[in-house]
Amino acid sequence: MQTPLRVIVAAQSQTWSGIEQPNEAAGVMADALAGTIAAFTALRGQLAFEDEPSSFEAALQATKEPRP
Repeated sequence: MQTPLRVIVAAQSQTWSGIEQPNEAAGVMADALAGTIAAFTALRGQLAFEDEPSSFEAALQATKEPRP
């Protein structure tokens, strides 16, 4: 069984910051984030940088500020 995200977040905050999970709202927010992570994980391997529109570079160049 996979470890719940709220448990992972609590352990990381303890490890990296030396603090306990501050309140129940932090756990609820961690639980909500689990869905977002799962959605991005499902997309892994389906997109590549080369999938950007060919006009992306042209759009960047067009919006670049002119040099004085």
